[in-house]
Amino acid sequence: MQHRAKTTVKYAAIALASASALALGTLSLTAQTTTYRITVNKERLLNAQNEPQNWLMMNGDYNSHRYSRLTQINRENVKNLRLSWALALGGMQDVRQNGPEAEINPLIDNGFMYTSDGWGGIYKIDARNAQKGEFVWFNDLGVRHEGNRAQTRGIALWEDMVIANLPDGRVVALNRDSGEVVWDKQVAKPNEFGNKERFHASPITAEGKVIVANGAGDAGTRGWLAALDVKTGNELWRWYSVPAPGQPGSETWKDKNNAWKTGGGGMWQTGSYDPETKLTIWGTGNPWPLYDPEARPGDNLYTNSAVALDINTGKLVWHFQYLPNDSWDYDEIGVHMLYDEVINGEKRKTVAHFGRNGFYYSLDRG
Repeated sequence: MQHRAKTTVKYAAIALASASALALGTLSLTAQTTTYRITVNKERLLNAQNEPQNWLMMNGDYNSHRYSRLTQINRENVKNLRLSWALALGGMQDVRQNGPEAEINPLIDNGFMYTSDGWGGIYKIDARNAQKGEFVWFNDLGVRHEGNRAQTRGIALWEDMVIANLPDGRVVALNRDSGEVVWDKQVAKPNEFGNKERFHASPITAEGKVIVANGAGDAGTRGWLAALDVKTGNELWRWYSVPAPGQPGSETWKDKNNAWKTGGGGMWQTGSYDPETKLTIWGTGNPWPLYDPEARPGDNLYTNSAVALDINTGKLVWHFQYLPNDSWDYDEIGVHMLYDEVINGEKRKTVAHFGRNGFYYSLDRG
């Protein structure tokens, strides 16, 4: 096990006994009998649903269906699952009331597992042996515990790199064979009031870009999506879910308190991507101040909305606001699944979403 960073890691006795690990123990033979390309390239990600033995992105595929076509584990035999192997991960110390928050799906490619711990340490694990898992490499990445929180929500793959956004606001790319850092960029930062932007959703890799989102709307920041060049980490565009004065939608913030500067609209569920229209679709959170709508009269665009952005330019193409001027914390940050449906005999491309306000929505995504 290789330590790639200077910070010392004390390993906690946290067993890797997730359903993913159990399933891998059962399914490793399937993974070894398939021919793979060397890297997780654009074509493989576009057709991720056709590799059910792998799990190449957080939501399974760009449509965010989160559905596996594997059938070896089913309703009849799931009760027979037993622990096959376990590995202890670090990064689970110095935690708050919620405990260690490594809330991710491990990514799987050709029998190798990529995952992270609560403080953003990245692991590559050889899971091809049904009886034993082995660390290939580990990179601690040196996130300071003071001033940050032990919370990670997912990683991404692109060609020969593992992409991660970290609890301290950095986005990093590691070589998937060695674990060495390819690039390291500070992307999320404190705003002018000292409120910290944070990543609460895994990144998306598409069209040579890494899409990351600020999810700290309830911390008094403006939600945003940003695209980074996957080869260099340089920022290409950034779109704010709360517009500045003079921008489209700013007329829906009618207060005299400059509430837009801390207006919320954070994104903390990973978005979807439609390769046909080149749109990335995300749900935005509630406005802030949270329970005081009189401090921010108006519809408060683009909070509580589904938003679709051109992945190449960052331009807002369309939006749908579920709940204007929210005062109940009904943020619409659920996963937006993409479907091709037949509605009244007509083929339609739709976005499906179950909202926190109890309603099911089907939107035309064209």
